[in-house]
Amino acid sequence: MTASHATAAPRGRTGRRRGLAWLRAAAITVVTLIFALPVVWMFAAAFKTNVQVTDPRVGLWFSPTLENFRNIVEDGQILRSMGNSLLVGVVSTVLSAVIAVPAAWAVGRFRMHRTGSLVLVARIVPAISLLVPWYYLFAQIGLVGSYAVLILSQMFVSVPLITWIMISFFAGLPVELEEAGRTDGLSAFGAFWRITLPLAAPGTATASLLAFVFSWNNFMFALVFADDRTQTVPVALFNFISYASTDWGGLMAAATLITVPVVVAAVVGQKHLVAGLTSGASKG
Repeated sequence: MTASHATAAPRGRTGRRRGLAWLRAAAITVVTLIFALPVVWMFAAAFKTNVQVTDPRVGLWFSPTLENFRNIVEDGQILRSMGNSLLVGVVSTVLSAVIAVPAAWAVGRFRMHRTGSLVLVARIVPAISLLVPWYYLFAQIGLVGSYAVLILSQMFVSVPLITWIMISFFAGLPVELEEAGRTDGLSAFGAFWRITLPLAAPGTATASLLAFVFSWNNFMFALVFADDRTQTVPVALFNFISYASTDWGGLMAAATLITVPVVVAAVVGQKHLVAGLTSGASKG
């Protein structure tokens, strides 16, 4: 009896583990399908006509057409807007990282708690509350409609975002490495540049990617500050919607095109992105 009970107990535990594993897999599958369904629908609608998009009887089985992509490429506005978004996103992210990463290192390494609190305040202040004074200020100096005003407005959000992410990352790195560099004759900034900054590459990549995605998707700043020459992709997408009708096919095709750069950036930086997120979770 003792042997049979001992054998039954591991089998029972193994069965429960398998049941939990199947339940976990089923839950992950359901959640993945829920989040993936809008993306799949958008991608499929990009290859449909407007009549097919609005017809609920047309599902995923239809005759695809490239007419929507052909129309938006020939029009050229989406491609110009993608170039504008890429320019604004890359420049604002690079400048923000140049400012925010050393600032985050100083705050995290030297325990500047008040400065960290100010960064948090700047992070949570709604940007929409600053649009009116910003517009008045930039209009007075003649920057409205230029790339400079779009880059500066994006940096207002990107600098606190990158700083806040990197503070906990730098605080989690061992200070002994910098002290060893100082012993070898490096200055404080030299130790940061040669030792700490390379170690912070995953966190920097994560914060920069999040800042770029925010810039790429931001609609409010571009709507207020941009003109026809400098408008970005969110504003260009809005042009497919009119009072009388909506060009659903063109809208879905354009949305599919503008999703590609973000997906490519996430795939290319996946290694650093995952490392940065897990490091921030364990060290923050």
